[in-house]
Amino acid sequence: MDFEQIYKSYFRDVFLYLCSLSANEDIAEEMTQETFTKALKSIDTFDGAKDIRAWLFSIARNTYYTFCKRQKIYADEEISENVADVQIDFAEQFVEEENAFLIHQFLHDMNEPYKEVFSLRVFGELPFEKIGILFGKSPSWARVTFYRAKKQILEYMEAIEHEKN
Repeated sequence: MDFEQIYKSYFRDVFLYLCSLSANEDIAEEMTQETFTKALKSIDTFDGAKDIRAWLFSIARNTYYTFCKRQKIYADEEISENVADVQIDFAEQFVEEENAFLIHQFLHDMNEPYKEVFSLRVFGELPFEKIGILFGKSPSWARVTFYRAKKQILEYMEAIEHEKN
């Protein structure tokens, strides 16, 4: 495998995935570099049974969680003020910056596996088949989990809208 090609092809995907986990572009960029460093060191162990992007996302997730432990930051704590400016096409809610922040805040506090499945699908743009592989589940499980996460977010946004009126 040509590692330079892997890096060029998947850097953006890994970066966006880490932005969704950390909600901080600087941390995401640092973790992306560390992810590819780890991947380069262990590329010989990659057997090709999984999709390379799923393998990189697993390394990225573990790298981020290790970073959080080192920094004594836990994934369930508050989102920092530097929310990543990630552009995605998920519902009209994301068009408005205030709603985007509220959704990111809700997503940050969402329970697993909903949070990660949603992030992999929306920010990582992974198909349900590959998300299922990551979790050792079926594509149907990934699809149902994603739609449940999406439903939670929409219900949350409707509740906020209802409070405003």
